[in-house]
Amino acid sequence: MLFALGSLKIPYQLNSVVYDNIAVTEVYGAMHILLRKMNNLLLLCGVIFFIQACSTTNPESKLDRDLDAGANNIPTAPYLIGAGDELRIFVWGNPELSGEVPVRPDGRITTPLVEDLVASGKTPSQLARELEKRLKRYMKKPVVTVTVTQFVGRYTEQIRVVGQVGTPQILPYREYITLLDVIIAVNGMTEYAAGNRAIIVRTEAGQQKQIKVRLDDLLESGDISANLRMQPGDVLFVPEAWF
Repeated sequence: MLFALGSLKIPYQLNSVVYDNIAVTEVYGAMHILLRKMNNLLLLCGVIFFIQACSTTNPESKLDRDLDAGANNIPTAPYLIGAGDELRIFVWGNPELSGEVPVRPDGRITTPLVEDLVASGKTPSQLARELEKRLKRYMKKPVVTVTVTQFVGRYTEQIRVVGQVGTPQILPYREYITLLDVIIAVNGMTEYAAGNRAIIVRTEAGQQKQIKVRLDDLLESGDISANLRMQPGDVLFVPEAWF
């Protein structure tokens, strides 16, 4: 019996060793799979980070940075009505008093019930409040809205383009307007133009100064550094080439 009992312990011990080895093997296998998944996850995160880094480091042109800086740091100036502008005046509840009126060369407008009101140099909101004050003589609590439908701007802020360009003309000043915008508006330069000898005449603090511009480099070579920002009242002169 003792031998038999002793002999029974041998297979039990062997089975125990086998089971332990299987358990250890399964544990190592599970750890290996987990580590492999973690490596794959880290690799995927690295790829995503690299793609994002590449997409956020695209270089911007100097002009784009200047325009963004100007939009963020320079307060937007309100538009001031000028002679030649077309205005749409709406008086709430009174269609007979509403309509479109031009700003005369003397800077004044005439509407039903209101004559010879100065509009030039005022913002649309300021003009609307002035009309409300005048209309209070005839009605209670008038509500007026003024909208500029065609822009010319004040005379002193207009941009003039002369010389060897497609269509010499006067342009209304718009915020952030550039030299390229102006050249497009006047239908480019003529075949006789000396673009790199063009100048901008600018008045600052009552003093005139000349700024040399390089239109040939801008239009023919695509040199965006030659695309200057225009200022109110600038005069662009494009001379004729020497033959």
